[in-house]
Amino acid sequence: MTAAHTYQQLRAHLAYLRLDTAAEALARELEQARERKLSHTVFLEQLLAIEVTATAERRRAGRLRLAGFPAPWRLEHFDYDAQPGLDRALVTDLATLRFLDEAANVLFIGPPGVGKTHLAIALGHLAIDAGHRVYYTTAADLAARCHRAAIEGRWATTMRFFAAPQLLIIDELGYLPLPPEASSALFQVVARRYLKGSIVLTTNRGITEWGEIFDDSTVAAAMLDRLLHRAVVVAIDGDSYRLRTHQARIDQLRKGITPMTTR
Repeated sequence: MTAAHTYQQLRAHLAYLRLDTAAEALARELEQARERKLSHTVFLEQLLAIEVTATAERRRAGRLRLAGFPAPWRLEHFDYDAQPGLDRALVTDLATLRFLDEAANVLFIGPPGVGKTHLAIALGHLAIDAGHRVYYTTAADLAARCHRAAIEGRWATTMRFFAAPQLLIIDELGYLPLPPEASSALFQVVARRYLKGSIVLTTNRGITEWGEIFDDSTVAAAMLDRLLHRAVVVAIDGDSYRLRTHQARIDQLRKGITPMTTR
């Protein structure tokens, strides 16, 4: 058997096993192995490491697509100086993702524009990097999806969908009023994930105001009971990033149009 035939057979074996990245890298890695006089064991380890890296990246990309994040925000992009009241040590601890191991929840509470969604998505990115399944939704979209599922006879399937990820991010609770059926859907999602999977939730309403969000103090109390049993509550009380940016632009424009003083 010639060397050329052996090479083609090896590529065919790799392709048959669907190790496509290793197959593409085979010629280059063989040449480097000859130049560096690598052993068969070292050569094989390096070739398979290339495939493992590519597979891990494909899987991470798949988890990222499933998550459906509305923005690419990560923790290193967060401006702590703009929110001096935020407990940075607490956020750093959350970034270890230990709360996922305990199926605990995280609640970010504060007015609009203070970075709640940014932090929630940043934790989601960290979870994806660590190999966890994550899904992002707003409270309004979750309610609408559950409503359609109930009408179309897909309620059980939809509940399993929201129960499956290790981390479910529910954004913007309290921004829009929720009808009774929406409150029921959100409660059932929380109940199904209770002690099984983590929820990161953002809201502009304090815990004492949740009865107003759901227009039912009983549902609010039952949901909070499950969410807070194992939870970290992060309160953010500062200025809005968007309003601050808007004001900075206005100030810049004013500087640009300030009339020159006459001599």
